[in-house]
Amino acid sequence: MISFKDKTILITGGTGSFGTYFVDYLQGKDFKEIRVFSRDEMKQEQMRQRLNNSKIKFYIGDIRDRYSLDNAIIGVNYIFHAAALKQVPTCEFFPTQAMQTNVIGSQNVIASAIQNEVERVVSLSTDKAVYPVNALGNTKAIMERIIQSAARSIPDGKTVLSVVRYGNILFTRGSVIPIFIKQIRDQLPLTLTAPEMSRFWLPLSEAVELVNFALEHGEQGDILIRKAASCTLGDVAQALKSIFKSKSEIRIIGMRHGEKMHETLASKEELARSEDMGDFLRLRMDTRGLNYEKYLSEGEKKLVQLRDYNSVNSKRMTVKEIEALLLGQPEIMSILDK
Repeated sequence: MISFKDKTILITGGTGSFGTYFVDYLQGKDFKEIRVFSRDEMKQEQMRQRLNNSKIKFYIGDIRDRYSLDNAIIGVNYIFHAAALKQVPTCEFFPTQAMQTNVIGSQNVIASAIQNEVERVVSLSTDKAVYPVNALGNTKAIMERIIQSAARSIPDGKTVLSVVRYGNILFTRGSVIPIFIKQIRDQLPLTLTAPEMSRFWLPLSEAVELVNFALEHGEQGDILIRKAASCTLGDVAQALKSIFKSKSEIRIIGMRHGEKMHETLASKEELARSEDMGDFLRLRMDTRGLNYEKYLSEGEKKLVQLRDYNSVNSKRMTVKEIEALLLGQPEIMSILDK
């Protein structure tokens, strides 16, 4: 088991939804130092006052700025790269900004980590990177390729790069669930893009488990995913109405810019070189070189027998199962206890 003892940890996007939760989680561990790297001065100050921990340091910077990264990464053992532009509509309207952060910024993180001989880097990706149809998915897909490209050239015993890929994390920035809850409490209609739209859902606690699993078991260039059940947005709305005993109507507003009806956690091409690890899947990077003879003469017989791992053919949660999942979240319980 990987220990944080005597380790210095850097979290990019450390004041975001995942970063904040992960810092709170790490506070219960034995570590040397945590470095929170973000460009949000106000959130850093709020976190500094709330945590009041001299072993947690704060670095103002932007992953687009290599100099600020280099300064923060000196002496770091582990990096958790969570900084990103992650809102689908925002990335659709500002694709250049998405590219600058998710692609160029991620490249800066990886290059600086390798230069500073960081032991391990775990980068956070999304299921939208599989068969991408929007700017978020495309930039995250390129991020994954940049990481794997760098991983191919790193000598054994040096920086290990891995990626975690997941679906929607409950109660993070942009999650539809807080929006539904606010509409219910304000006695407004629940605005639903499409009832049959399906997504993978993951509590923040399980996202942390996935990141820790990648830190401990990730090998060079791996993409690791946690097996997850899916559900439709219509069923999520019904579950929340049941929990809050709401009579709010459901209003269909249509799909937003860049949205997909269903999501895919792993393509069949990736599954052809995957390893089942119980609750997790390891998707190994394609280690073939630029020997085009292999591409022309060696097919993937295994692909014929595989299918994508998506939110249509995965286990589908019932409304009752969604209720149980939501009632297990502290955010829901804190509202119900008021």
